[in-house]
Amino acid sequence: MRILTVCGSGLGTSFMVEMNIQQLLSEMGVNGVEVDHSDLGSATPERADVFFLAKDIAEGGASLGNVVVLDNIIDLNELKTKLTAVLKEYNLL
Repeated sequence: MRILTVCGSGLGTSFMVEMNIQQLLSEMGVNGVEVDHSDLGSATPERADVFFLAKDIAEGGASLGNVVVLDNIIDLNELKTKLTAVLKEYNLL
């Protein structure tokens, strides 16, 4: 499974969310998930199975496919809840 975190510039926000997802995956003992980050302009449906985006760019990423919108990118509880749901959807938990 591949996860791509996306932000407007592909630097700070998406990289921070990528690192948080990797930390959560490690804490949950989940293996076999690739996580990367990108800017919105470079994100394409082929690059990942699931895309995590902040709500301010969610409309621009609607065509990517399976999009998870984060209301608050620094809220680890929200991220864990939404990541857990995705992992269950892909039978990884």
